[in-house]
Amino acid sequence: MRTPSHLPLGGARLAPATTLSMARYNRRRLALPIAAEDITSEAEEHAHRQLEIAFVEAERDVVRARAAEAPRDARAFVAWFEALKELGPGQGDSLFPWLAEHAPEEAMRWFLAQEVAGEAGFDDLVALTQLKMPPGPKLELARNYWDEMGQGHRGGMHGPMLSRLAEELDLEAMGVELVPESLALGNLMLALAMHRRYVFHSIGALGAIELTAPGRAEHVNAGLRRLGVPGEARRYFALHATLDVKHSEAWNREVLAPLVEQYPASAPLIAEGALLRLTAGARCFARYRQTLWSRPVADARPSLAAAS
Repeated sequence: MRTPSHLPLGGARLAPATTLSMARYNRRRLALPIAAEDITSEAEEHAHRQLEIAFVEAERDVVRARAAEAPRDARAFVAWFEALKELGPGQGDSLFPWLAEHAPEEAMRWFLAQEVAGEAGFDDLVALTQLKMPPGPKLELARNYWDEMGQGHRGGMHGPMLSRLAEELDLEAMGVELVPESLALGNLMLALAMHRRYVFHSIGALGAIELTAPGRAEHVNAGLRRLGVPGEARRYFALHATLDVKHSEAWNREVLAPLVEQYPASAPLIAEGALLRLTAGARCFARYRQTLWSRPVADARPSLAAAS
């Protein structure tokens, strides 16, 4: 059952072409600059950062009023934050039980292609966000990052696990159209981590992922198991169905509570970040349902390379 939210979802806040352009630039700006043509110019970077700020500020307008309700007492704030697991935008969306129990293989592959496209790299986002954090929160971010890095073992790194699933299901060969909501989600997460002014928003957004991802990951893993995908290929979702529960508890205790206690004015900013992430996710889920439940997935034509 979908839980109510008094936040308007609306559509993507930027034109689809602009969202795609941002995603393409982000791919290029973060790539290793091996050749001269790989280096983004100062003018390009400045223009892009101004666009990112305008994008985030428009999104903040959607969530600001609800975020202002967040308490500035550390214990009360954590309770408010944890309630987002049930009351936040997109929680209990009917898409995920359907993926677990009914989605055919092509629909599951289409969904995963969108999810891979919107994945900004949790490890890199944490690394960018932890800069100059107080010692307690910084240590928890470091522990979280180390888990993302497979605790030093290449085979346990979370990012490559998702890549292995994409390879197993041959998502690249599908040539599906990437919906702007998925690309906007990745753009949002990177913008929050890249701009120092949004560091508390990034903390909230990352914490919201840890808080809400396990239930969705469990449904996706169940659907992949039903479709006969091998355990090693679906390890990314199997792992996040359990590990993120512990991550969320530690994040709330070791990151959120100390930050709000030390900086009470950060509470509405962290709350905004969480609501930004959940609202962007809810838009994705609504668009996925609209597409998957209204027309054959095979109708999509443009290649995944459109975001390259």
